[in-house]
Amino acid sequence: MGNLRRFSSFVRPYWKQSLASLVLLTCLVALDLSIPRLIQRIIDHGIYRHDERVIVVTSLTMLGISVVSAVFAVGNNVFSVRVSEGVARDLREAIFRHIQSLSYGNLDEQKTGQLMVRLTSDVNALKGLVHISLRIGTRSPLLMIGSLFLMVRTSPGLALSMVPLLLLTSATVGFFATRMEPLFRAVQEKLDRLNNVLQENVAGVQVVKAFVRADHEQARFGDANADLTRRSIRVMEFMSTMGPVLTLLVNTAVVVVIWVGGQRSIRGDLSIGQIVAFTNYLMTTMTPLIMTAMLANTWASAIVSARRVYRVLDTPPEIRDAENAVCLPRSTEGRIVFENVSFHYGGSHDGAVLEDVNLTIEPGQTVAFLGATGAGKTTLVHLIPRFYDVTAGRITIDGVDVRQIRQDSLLSVMALVPQESILFSGTIRENIRYGRPEADDAETVLAAKAAQAHDFILTFESGYDTHVEERGVNLSGGQKQRIAIARALLARPKILILDDATSSVDVETETKIHNAIAGQHFARTTLIVAQRVSTVLKADKIVILDQGRIVAQGTHRTLIESSAIYREICESQLTGGIPLDNGRGREPV
Repeated sequence: MGNLRRFSSFVRPYWKQSLASLVLLTCLVALDLSIPRLIQRIIDHGIYRHDERVIVVTSLTMLGISVVSAVFAVGNNVFSVRVSEGVARDLREAIFRHIQSLSYGNLDEQKTGQLMVRLTSDVNALKGLVHISLRIGTRSPLLMIGSLFLMVRTSPGLALSMVPLLLLTSATVGFFATRMEPLFRAVQEKLDRLNNVLQENVAGVQVVKAFVRADHEQARFGDANADLTRRSIRVMEFMSTMGPVLTLLVNTAVVVVIWVGGQRSIRGDLSIGQIVAFTNYLMTTMTPLIMTAMLANTWASAIVSARRVYRVLDTPPEIRDAENAVCLPRSTEGRIVFENVSFHYGGSHDGAVLEDVNLTIEPGQTVAFLGATGAGKTTLVHLIPRFYDVTAGRITIDGVDVRQIRQDSLLSVMALVPQESILFSGTIRENIRYGRPEADDAETVLAAKAAQAHDFILTFESGYDTHVEERGVNLSGGQKQRIAIARALLARPKILILDDATSSVDVETETKIHNAIAGQHFARTTLIVAQRVSTVLKADKIVILDQGRIVAQGTHRTLIESSAIYREICESQLTGGIPLDNGRGREPV
């Protein structure tokens, strides 16, 4: 309930539309409550007294009230739709904006499928609650209160006889309503599991097919689907008993009214019109109670959804700007220094990824990082843009601790090409300009040429206007990497990070890319994470990592002499395992 109260903050900006909806609804209820009185008048003063004029005038009055009620109902529906859709839009934007603010560490703890559910199903559940509240949820109590008052006014004695049945109906509604929330919470948990399995299979369909694991994945999906079905059946079975029970109570109440009211009518205490009006008011009282029970599933689902949405919104970003964070000047040179840097995922000191790293990278240098898988290369470069914060030590750019620099300023001076090239739906031109939308065509082509992407782009019929499908599925791995590199180069960063960014291109193309980057007339510090020695041969400095520590650094020639690890890597990749000092093995230049 606390989360629903917090959710009301999203409704407040729409208070004018909500108020208009409630005013129309109040008028609508007042008109609805006048109908039984008019029916009573037709029976007692028209039919019973054979007064045709009363019948005609009262019937026309009822017709006019029905027309006005229809207009009010349409107006109420229009305003409630505008409010609920506006609230849903604002909530989706708030969730998306908060997800964008989360750090890598936060997102590592979140499952993609669950975040998708928060933005879709959970928001829709809360939207439905707002819509129903402004239409039925508010109308029901108004109708019930008004009907109870008019029941007492029509026949106090008959109204008193209804008290036990009304209390029993209220208790029944409460019984069903209080048990809905845990049932729907369990259904949502099963739905999350199903969405996670589905998301993993859509993202990993190539792996599933390559390893002939379709049957295994179908079994996983089948288990999750069966769990969801079983839980949903339990909920539906529970809800299916609610309707018959409430219908029984309503029919019992009608029988009591006819029985008791009939006896009083025979004695002359009640007219037929009063009995009919009282029965109508009774139904108008019972119906809101039934609707409340029927809406319990919406209410319960909204409670669960609100809890899950605020679990995301209440997740504090691990990476925040310091109170007195500064902006990097335009004259930033790009000198990077690692001072006694250590890092452990999740802040735990178990399983250090990086340990006591000390490294200085001078402005304009090209520094390459080499080492076995899991040595900490990618983690090291991810600490510079603060995708994660160091556990110990510090990293400085031009002498300023990165934790004291505003994140937007820090990221504005660097560009990263990750291991997996991420492209967005749109044209090739739009993807290259993603980091600098204002760039002109000449600059776009220049960046594409440097990334060795221009030639293959021109082979497409639409050239730079070729549409890129979702995740770039209509492009090869090498083509996606080259477009991603062009995107980074067009941003003209002071610090360029290439995280195994040329792994899908051939050695000749890779060499051309690095030569083009080095030949650009733009002062830039370049960091290269690589698996291939051919990628790093011309780097100003090569840093060798092993189990999270820097074990050697220097140029290719110096490391050949001083680092056994580097020498082994060179021998395995460049000479087919032949020792470099062997007569048949020559040191590459």
